[in-house]
Amino acid sequence: MGRVTARRPVVRVREGAVSTRPDTLVTEEPLEIRLGGRPLAVTMRTPGDDFALATGFLVSEGVVGAAGDIAGISYCGEARDEDGARTYNTVDVRLAPHVPAPDIAGLERNVYTTSSCGLCGKASLDAVRTTARWELDRERPHGVGTGLLARLPDRLRAAQRVFDRTGGLHAAALFSATGELLDVREDVGRHNAVDKVVGRATRDGALPLRDALLMVSGRASFELAQKAVMAGIPVLAAVSAPSSLAVDLAEEAGLTLVGFLRGSSMNIYAGSHRLALPAASAEAAEAPSSAEATAGAD
Repeated sequence: MGRVTARRPVVRVREGAVSTRPDTLVTEEPLEIRLGGRPLAVTMRTPGDDFALATGFLVSEGVVGAAGDIAGISYCGEARDEDGARTYNTVDVRLAPHVPAPDIAGLERNVYTTSSCGLCGKASLDAVRTTARWELDRERPHGVGTGLLARLPDRLRAAQRVFDRTGGLHAAALFSATGELLDVREDVGRHNAVDKVVGRATRDGALPLRDALLMVSGRASFELAQKAVMAGIPVLAAVSAPSSLAVDLAEEAGLTLVGFLRGSSMNIYAGSHRLALPAASAEAAEAPSSAEATAGAD
């Protein structure tokens, strides 16, 4: 298995002083996901939790929805580097007999166009609507208060073990409605981090995650909102801004979407009925807008 971090020499300049020293960097390597031996997708990821990542990816694509839908996952032994060493960079997923084989060519096109923003807004929303296994209950309150939400970024940050050494990782975490940290995963790609937590929950038989809250570092893109909806997660919170299409999907699917979650400030872009909000006050400080806050947008 590949290492999550690597050491590289760096020339440091600090207040005019120059020095050379090793620096710890996050590892980034490709992972090829195969379905029944056929190549499906390649994602750049931080090694680790590869089986969960592949499972979560297939959940987000509507291929599987439970641990029993997968007969097995294994690394491909023929995948080796130039020195002949096994790379552990290719996994093959075998579907259970009762799961219909998806159109691989169609999935490949969908994966490519999604990653390159090639789908138009309506096509993207329609695709999620037609493949989602669980509807989000629009009437059911989640009971999460803004005070609890405000504490989640610090809890997420405290759980990021590799970030402390590299400063170059995104994270995704599942919390309960009472703020209990259920799981957290780090990866060089925020979408991979979400796939890892969703995949682990799937393998544990926990889907749909109707009582969970998904917290992500960075932005809330359409892709992350899609992954939350496909896993049955009713609340998605991010420390930075959402995209317009993520908001459209949240409104369409009944997802509660919170952005710019920093300290006691936050913007609720959709599904505010699901949260326990404080009484409105004209003197209350406003949450930052996209024009007011640009840090952490990556």
